[in-house]
Amino acid sequence: MSLLPLFYCFNRSRSLVGFALGAADAAIAGELPPALRSTESSTHLPTFGKAGVVSDATATVGYDAAEEFLGRQSPMKRLQTVLHSYPWISPGVVLILTLIIFRMFSDKFATPTDLGVIANQTAVTGTLAVGQTLIILTAGIDLSCGAIMVFTSMVMAKMAFDQGVSGPLALILGILVGGLAGAFNGYLITKVKLPPFIVTLGSLGIFTSLTLLYATGREVRTAELASELKWLSHPIKIGDFRIISGVLVMVGLYALFAYVLRYTAWGTHVYAVGDDPDAARLAGIQNNKVIVSVYVVAGIIFGIAGWVLLGRVGTASPNSGVDANLDSITAVVIGGTSLFGGRGRIIGSLIGALIVASVDHGLSIAGLDQAYKNLSIGALIIIAVALDQWIRKARV
Repeated sequence: MSLLPLFYCFNRSRSLVGFALGAADAAIAGELPPALRSTESSTHLPTFGKAGVVSDATATVGYDAAEEFLGRQSPMKRLQTVLHSYPWISPGVVLILTLIIFRMFSDKFATPTDLGVIANQTAVTGTLAVGQTLIILTAGIDLSCGAIMVFTSMVMAKMAFDQGVSGPLALILGILVGGLAGAFNGYLITKVKLPPFIVTLGSLGIFTSLTLLYATGREVRTAELASELKWLSHPIKIGDFRIISGVLVMVGLYALFAYVLRYTAWGTHVYAVGDDPDAARLAGIQNNKVIVSVYVVAGIIFGIAGWVLLGRVGTASPNSGVDANLDSITAVVIGGTSLFGGRGRIIGSLIGALIVASVDHGLSIAGLDQAYKNLSIGALIIIAVALDQWIRKARV
């Protein structure tokens, strides 16, 4: 075998090493060759061509492979990527289409007066959806949120009416009861290691029964409610647009937790635990503490929802909020938050709650059977989950 090719490669390698060392020495001495002193965004590198010949090639420093890859994506892939980054877009489109379709059935729909009615109907479900969103972001679920809300509303009303507790104190105690209920769920999930579905399904029955036992079979009427518990029933008028104060409380909660989830460490931890608990643990996040804190905060929000419920309904009844559990989950799922955790925006849950209220109210105005509500909402849930599965496959 001839040793000439090996000798040639050895000499070529030695030349390249000498070139690199010479360039380094020149750089230290501040005497770079003209080719390497170029201020343009390119680098001249020796490359091997055919037959081992070394030639100069220019590599552009500003080249962006990711940008070129995105440029080659199909329109469907681009849509998938956009929806992955902005999950609230699809429910926003659904809300607009809902308003347009029902407007075609009746001129009374989507007027300023009618929009106020829809906003008032959204107040309770929308407030519950704030807490439900936090829980679902951790890949959990709470089937007891409506039962906790009704229980806290009864605690507020009964303590003020029967036990003579002042209105503000009864309000605070009721909200604290909601926080304790959330802590109960969070403890069973993290310490006893039970699935969130099973825990909250059981606590749904527990808090429903506690409400009935505590209420002793009667409701607290409007005239019997403490004035502080009726604050959120005060109307706010802007022309023909009329809403109750409870709507402002709901909007305030969305603004608060939109900031918390986006700009605080706690919000980052919530997303991390829901997206990949093992990676979050390796990053030093205490998953169990985050999950318990989420259920406690959600319970407090459910207590606030109980206050909103008193302002919306005007009475404290153990039979209020029958569909609140499923309506809150529906709002969150339709709003683009993934049931698998780690993805979603809280503003999407508000849009989802508006969709639920718009469908319900639109069917009433159109004179259609309310059975169509369950049909349409059920279809939207299936579509939303299928869309979420598709969006999660996006590479971003």
